[in-house]
Amino acid sequence: MKRIITLVAALAVAATTFAVVAYGGSTRASATTVKVGAKEFKFTLSRKKAPHGKVTFKVKNTGHIQHDFKIAGKKTKLLSPGKSAILTVTLKKGKKYTYICTVPGHAAAGMKGKFTAT
Repeated sequence: MKRIITLVAALAVAATTFAVVAYGGSTRASATTVKVGAKEFKFTLSRKKAPHGKVTFKVKNTGHIQHDFKIAGKKTKLLSPGKSAILTVTLKKGKKYTYICTVPGHAAAGMKGKFTAT
């Protein structure tokens, strides 16, 4: 009887340890989504901060001329009015990232900002 109790206790400890490692110590499995509106001459983001890791930016050109969106070394294609693109990047914890429109003159006119990975 004592062996059975010891075995049950050992199994309970093993199951708890597995649960902590599998769930508590894991990184986020899904990306955070940020909606981005691009128009003359500003970006509107649904949020200015997100948890570090994979972040998906859903960019829509709501303006009347072409724009793109660049962050963390990646950028969308040039988007015509009404068109959209998805850009997924991996951001490091505690870092601030500059985002811009790379069309000449657009960043200088205000199409830029900072995004923080928490």
